[in-house]
Amino acid sequence: MRPWKLCGVAVVVALAATACGSGAGGGPGTDQGAPGHGGAGFPVRVADCQGATTTFAAAPRRIVTSNAAALEMLLRLGAGDRVIGTGFPPGKGTLPAGLDDRARKVPVLSKSVIPKEKLLGSGADLYIDSFAAMKTMGGAGDAPTAEEFTAAGIKHLYLASTACAPMAKKPQRDLSGVEGDIKRLGAVTGTAERADALVAGMRAKTGKVRRAVGDIPPGKRPTYFFFDYDAGTKQPVAVCRKQVANAVIGQAGARNVFEGCDGDFKPVSWEDVVAKNPDWVQLGVRNRGDAAANAKAYDEAAAFLKSFPATKGLAAVRNGKFLRIGSERTTIAGVGNADTVEEIAHTIHPARFKAAR
Repeated sequence: MRPWKLCGVAVVVALAATACGSGAGGGPGTDQGAPGHGGAGFPVRVADCQGATTTFAAAPRRIVTSNAAALEMLLRLGAGDRVIGTGFPPGKGTLPAGLDDRARKVPVLSKSVIPKEKLLGSGADLYIDSFAAMKTMGGAGDAPTAEEFTAAGIKHLYLASTACAPMAKKPQRDLSGVEGDIKRLGAVTGTAERADALVAGMRAKTGKVRRAVGDIPPGKRPTYFFFDYDAGTKQPVAVCRKQVANAVIGQAGARNVFEGCDGDFKPVSWEDVVAKNPDWVQLGVRNRGDAAANAKAYDEAAAFLKSFPATKGLAAVRNGKFLRIGSERTTIAGVGNADTVEEIAHTIHPARFKAAR
């Protein structure tokens, strides 16, 4: 199941981080109030996608995450020991070694959407929701209502970068939505300093890329197709302008060939892909858990494009312009998005980075 998109505003003390930068409308936020209630930096007030506010008098102690994106952010913030369960767990080897070991210890409440009854009975005091509407997520049942969350003593916080994007009026064109989520979670969990450090690290990477390729006019940028191999080959699935991958691709100095489609993901036809004739294709393969299995999957994805009648004549396929970069680092919101920006940019614009040395 696919992660849903990003958009929102995060305000921590006097520092504002606008989700999706200039590419998104207003949205959820965090407002850190005066210290002295539940520890320094509390209370913290967080708005959801519609602007309804939740107040945290103290940091939560028992957290359930809806998917790997929220779980990874908490692990990186140093709050992973408070996670008592997750849905959509990260695959083995998806996260860096240290984080992967810790993620394996988190109880899996569901391999997909956490059933409503299990979530409400989990004993959590906070649920971090990466999805816009759980009713649409794989037929796993209705999402709890606000009243049911309250009755169970569970505060409900959205990852704005994924859950609120369907409501955004503009595309995602930078990683500020992801940065805003990290800062909001840092404020809520009392790990704001760590959140600042993580965001600073992301900005350092994307800043170098921007200085190297930012002056390339849109019309001169190579076109780029994210091929979601694991979504199936019968009908390709495009990443659209409200998915974080669109921001990743654009920040790297490329043009997402399907930026014109609204929403996050959209089934398209191979005829649509052929008409776009991309300069580069990313072989979007999900982590198999070890290097050999990953290499095999990338080989299979490339072999399909080289042999499939509709795609073997594409410029990228004929010229072997493939990028072997995992799906998770591209389509799931997190710190790794900045690493993917770097990798794509260095691959498609190598001369720019040699000149910058």
